[in-house]
Amino acid sequence: MDERQITIPDANVIDLSVVIVSWNIRELLGACLQSIDNGRGALNIEVIVVDGGSSDGSPEMLTEEFPWVRLIARSDNVGFPKGNNIGLAEARGRLLLLLNPDTEIEGEALSTMAHYLNTHRKVGIIGAKLLNPDGSIQSSRRRFPTLAMGFFESTWLQPIAPSSLMDRYYAADLPDDIVSEVDWLVGACLMTRREVLEDVGPLDEAYFMYSEELDWCRRAKEKGWQVVYLPDARIVHHVGKSSEQAVTERHINYQRAKLRYFRKFHGRIPANILRLTLLLNYLFQIILEASKGVLGLKRSLRWQRVRAYWKVVRTGLTPAGY
Repeated sequence: MDERQITIPDANVIDLSVVIVSWNIRELLGACLQSIDNGRGALNIEVIVVDGGSSDGSPEMLTEEFPWVRLIARSDNVGFPKGNNIGLAEARGRLLLLLNPDTEIEGEALSTMAHYLNTHRKVGIIGAKLLNPDGSIQSSRRRFPTLAMGFFESTWLQPIAPSSLMDRYYAADLPDDIVSEVDWLVGACLMTRREVLEDVGPLDEAYFMYSEELDWCRRAKEKGWQVVYLPDARIVHHVGKSSEQAVTERHINYQRAKLRYFRKFHGRIPANILRLTLLLNYLFQIILEASKGVLGLKRSLRWQRVRAYWKVVRTGLTPAGY
């Protein structure tokens, strides 16, 4: 499982520990922290920010404007799972919240989530309703991906995927405003209880970024914990503001994480078949983009994409951690 042991400190005082992993996202991080301060209500909250070597002044901003936040400043970008595990190792709360730095708490979302966990003992992980900045709803509920889904999701084949397959994966049958038990939730805002951390273990650090919340929720479900979508708690999520700073690496990290998940839970042979399919997919896109470039269609963009996709292919997309 590649799980690192975490020493759990005494948690008699703190109601909720909020762990945020941040990298070069200063302005949104500041807005996130302000929303936490505004929405803490009666909860005794501690906030731990693990900074992955930001060069945009984020650590200095935290020290000057948010002295109540505990900063763990790293010299390197350790990745999302490891960064969260570093924060969890220092957390003292009975409840634990993994929160993206590009989010903003709305109203009493923190209290609503905490109350739900405190009154539903079988629930191990809950997630809020995620909103785009314009107020529209982000899809955040999921069912576990089948191998068939792996060939379509987040590839150029997704537009031609069977609608029944996509609808099942994205839990399209579940109403947006109804509390629902699901398989897993997008990791922008996940609250859990200390007992779950002790039972399930920390996030799998081999992922670096992407699929770690899928893995964590699956392990929680296998231990008998429920995973619940709680729409009464609302969080604004500015999607992907850290990962969009490194687009090629995003492709690599996403696909390698997907392959790690399928290698881990479905076996080596299915993962290898999926890996070869993904590599062929990228090779086809290289040929397509190069052809468009030769024809003079936005040449600079086409060659930029060719270089990016070739870099992905050169990695071999070996599953993360294998």
